[in-house]
Amino acid sequence: MTHKTIMILGGGTMQVPAINLAKGMGLTVIVADGNPDVPGRKIADFFENVDLKDQRGMIETALKYKTKGSLDGVFTAGTDFSETVARVADAAGLPGIPVAAAINASNKSVMRQVLHDAGIAVPRYLLLDSPAVIDTCEESVLTEGLEFPLVVKPVDNMGGRGIRRIDTCSELKEAVVSAVTYSRCGSVIIEEYLEGPEYSLDALIYDDEIHICGIADRHIFFPPYFVEMGHTIPASADPFIMEEVVEVFKQGIQALGITNGAAKGDIKWNRGRAYVGEIAARLSGGYMSGWTYPYSSGVEVTRSAIRIALGLPPEDLTPTEDKTSAERAVISIPGIVEEITGKEASFTLEGVKHLFLRVQKGSRVSFPTNNVEKCGNCIAVSEKREDAVFMAEEGCRRVFIRLKPGEKLTEEFLFNNSEPWVPAAFSLQRSVNISFLASLPPGKGSKGAVWIPLLPDMEGEEESEWHGKDLKRAFNDVVAITGCRTFSGENERKGILPGKVFYKAFLRGGVQGGVWVIDTIRSFVENGGKAEDLFKKWEN
Repeated sequence: MTHKTIMILGGGTMQVPAINLAKGMGLTVIVADGNPDVPGRKIADFFENVDLKDQRGMIETALKYKTKGSLDGVFTAGTDFSETVARVADAAGLPGIPVAAAINASNKSVMRQVLHDAGIAVPRYLLLDSPAVIDTCEESVLTEGLEFPLVVKPVDNMGGRGIRRIDTCSELKEAVVSAVTYSRCGSVIIEEYLEGPEYSLDALIYDDEIHICGIADRHIFFPPYFVEMGHTIPASADPFIMEEVVEVFKQGIQALGITNGAAKGDIKWNRGRAYVGEIAARLSGGYMSGWTYPYSSGVEVTRSAIRIALGLPPEDLTPTEDKTSAERAVISIPGIVEEITGKEASFTLEGVKHLFLRVQKGSRVSFPTNNVEKCGNCIAVSEKREDAVFMAEEGCRRVFIRLKPGEKLTEEFLFNNSEPWVPAAFSLQRSVNISFLASLPPGKGSKGAVWIPLLPDMEGEEESEWHGKDLKRAFNDVVAITGCRTFSGENERKGILPGKVFYKAFLRGGVQGGVWVIDTIRSFVENGGKAEDLFKKWEN
């Protein structure tokens, strides 16, 4: 291959593998991003500070290099700007898909219509393309004959932003208003909710031939939102289901007009058939194309995608490995990050390859309503599926995000139910523990060591919190992190005894909640306050 130059749109974590691979291929790499501090800037040969939403600016930048005779392709991965890529390619005379195909694969409403017209299964939907229709959205839903539950989505965003399930008319308008704020063009769709498993797929297309490059199980949680707590590749579904999922994905790629390039699909299985949730004209984000699929298969799909963007055929895409790779998310309750520990402990697990943390001290965190609000991700690989899954999940469990004591965001979450949709970390099941908790006072004492009463039967509680820690392990973590003391039965100790208020915070917020309440009590007392004043405040 003669020396070539490629322009990569985006320089964030999701684009770093592409930048590194392009450099390894001997290419000159131009990275364009609106954020001057993206990690890809340090790797690139040239950096252009242009926002990905600025199509005109991207075209002008590309033409600047093209005029000098030094631009041979344009590419992105893990961003929702395939239309920008197509417009740049069209304006600069570079390889790429037609602009119309990129629009088909970027606007969810257009996508739904194109696929429906081609006879491909999609959820029934309604487009709201004017602010004026927000007030009449309930009437529109009824007119179209859509039945609850429904899903509201912005037509042109990614990462689950602005997407929400609604079960009643009373929730509809609020969800639509929220979705509009996430839509670049101000339009949203309302569609039927499809129960069932969902699969992520990647594909490369060259001369109209479609090569499937990975099928993963998606793990979605926390309704009414759709938060992907991770994925596992390869998918574990019945072969018949996989055949149907792949076939519908391929049909969708062809219907949308993606003839040369990459495609990413989210395909649902419902009522015995496959439905297209989304097909994008790019490789997937979420660590699949750049990390888990290469670990699982031995194939660097991104390198072949770059070749196609340069007008070259892909490399051999035959898998050389047969492993399982799992990615799982680190999440947090609301607050301000005080400290992050446990990263080193995660890497003591043999199969853990990466731990990406997106927050640091001082970051504001929240319980995620979309995939952008997660705090980090752990990736593991193993010959055995169960080992890969365990190590990715355990890697997340070993990370601890300590929250700033006294912060109102955390207090409101733990004691005033500020996010009622968030499931509690734990819900007691054993009657002996329920009775014991009911008998506890809110708290006692104002000075001295902090003592926590032990539940009579911690081992009998089988529920696990969001990362998979059981109650006993979570409680022991609180004790280890804070250095507080414990007692059982009637053997109370002198000092500060945050009884019921501790368990209210711990059961609601897990290890973070338990540590926060102890940290806050200690900080309050050290600054001259009385612990009993906090107990009274939190009792209600």
